[in-house]
Amino acid sequence: MNALHLRGVRHSFGDQLALDEFDLEVAWGEVVALVGLNGAGKTTALRVLAGRLRPDGGRADVLGHDPAALPTEAARQFGQLVGEPPAYRELTVAENLVAAARLHGLSRADADEATGIAIERFALARWAKRPAGTLSGGNWQRLAVACVTLHRPHALILDEPTSALDPAGVVIVRDLARSLAAEGTGILVSSHHLDEVSRVADRIMVAHAGRIVGSLAPETPDLERRFFAMLLEADSHQRRQEDE
Repeated sequence: MNALHLRGVRHSFGDQLALDEFDLEVAWGEVVALVGLNGAGKTTALRVLAGRLRPDGGRADVLGHDPAALPTEAARQFGQLVGEPPAYRELTVAENLVAAARLHGLSRADADEATGIAIERFALARWAKRPAGTLSGGNWQRLAVACVTLHRPHALILDEPTSALDPAGVVIVRDLARSLAAEGTGILVSSHHLDEVSRVADRIMVAHAGRIVGSLAPETPDLERRFFAMLLEADSHQRRQEDE
């Protein structure tokens, strides 16, 4: 059993095909990056794994369960940041973190301890007692990532987690991902930034037109050139099939 798995997943929005036999797996202790152009299907795939979208076909597994019906224990071991961050603007930063920890099954004492660790790790001490709604975009994103990781999940999905972060915040998230993976967490992160994910991922999976069209090793020379060459080959293959 993998930490995360999509098998032959298909989904359309009206007449727009979003996922077409989409296959992806993330092993325990592995960081997998999902990259692709806009409209490739990345966020739709993550929404399926987050249990926010039931696909038209295929199968999704999170910790061995259907993500749309996770048992309580599995849900407590899962972390996901897809779409709107799981934080309340009227609560303080510290209150948001305590609430996130409690929702994932931590006792009050453990929640307080995890909150203190998260505030220090994400450099949020200056804003700990401020309403989250007063945070800058970058600090709001730091809080969001902290909320979905402070319980040390066994499986984690992150959709563009560093898009609003400054370089210091990017390093914090990168170090956290590697730390969680070292503990055995399976992590899937989507991104547009090849150079950034190459520094954290064990594998880079390339999505295009609703399918996984190949993989890249993070240490691949001329990574961006190989990425675009893979997309061009996928388009050429599709045209050849249509002409046959």
